[in-house]
Amino acid sequence: MLTARLFNDDPHAWDDFVRAQDGWSQFHLYGWRQIIERVYGHRCPYFAVRDGRSLVGVLPLVRVKSIVFGHYLVSMPFVNYGGPLGSSDAIQALVSAATELAAHERAKLLEMRSRGPLPIGLPASHRKITVVLDLPPGGAPALWKTLDSKVRSQIRRPQKEGVTVRLGRDQARAFFSVFSRHMRDLGTPTQPLAFFEAIADTFGDDVWFGCAYLNGAPIAGGCGLRWNGELEMTWASALQEHKRIAPNMLLYWSFLERAANENLRLFNFGRCTPGSGPHQFKLQWGSREEPLWWYQSASSARTLGTPSPNDRALSWAPQIWKHLPERVATALGPRVVRYIP
Repeated sequence: MLTARLFNDDPHAWDDFVRAQDGWSQFHLYGWRQIIERVYGHRCPYFAVRDGRSLVGVLPLVRVKSIVFGHYLVSMPFVNYGGPLGSSDAIQALVSAATELAAHERAKLLEMRSRGPLPIGLPASHRKITVVLDLPPGGAPALWKTLDSKVRSQIRRPQKEGVTVRLGRDQARAFFSVFSRHMRDLGTPTQPLAFFEAIADTFGDDVWFGCAYLNGAPIAGGCGLRWNGELEMTWASALQEHKRIAPNMLLYWSFLERAANENLRLFNFGRCTPGSGPHQFKLQWGSREEPLWWYQSASSARTLGTPSPNDRALSWAPQIWKHLPERVATALGPRVVRYIP
């Protein structure tokens, strides 16, 4: 019988195992443990299963606990994927260890964010989906030909208005200036700049930053993560006052163009709520939906997911937050968002 135990061994062995598994993601890599511990101070009980000396299963977990929002164990917080990897027996051992830990620590919810179905008995939430686009061979010219004429026109519009896009590690701060302001305008606390800088420092060329500029000022920005022939646009924002010229269309095309020219096989638009505006935006590129399998073990039937600003009990908070001065919201945001996984 296989048993899951806490992993504190060689990170390279962990990553080598992860990259050999079907369904692995950037967020399964060991570097995320260091990022989350350093930036947020959360405890990360990473579990592994061995058969003899060989790894046969891994599960990254993060403990997110606060007086206001409650106690959660999540794989992985702030992002879309995580969950156990390995053989069926190993996955069941990992889930058993995680549920035991959640019960022992009296966690409100254990949530394991898998990309696909797992051989376990826990219920799965599909409250979020992702949208992906299969990239054709032949680079950006071939991809351009697959786009609807309306989409191509929307990409050209910001170009005619003088919008340009820059991609590179040096765009991290410009991206954050747009992202943090956009989050404030939505009434949502922002992640700290240190979070994005730590991701870039840890994963190097697999982290793509980009910004759209008008008259030298950033008006839209994105941060994408690359793994296994795929690029996920994990964070993207555009300033509301420039909505008329659709800078986000040119921004997304710039990321898509680079992904196609680097012969990646899949562009992942990231998670969204079914039927929402972002959902429709992502579908217009000719993409397809993928359900997310977020497996849960809750201490109460009333707990349906991790906390969200859209929760009825928190509906008052966004209305206050969006009226804060930008500097205040940017300073306070990381102190709040660290507890909203």
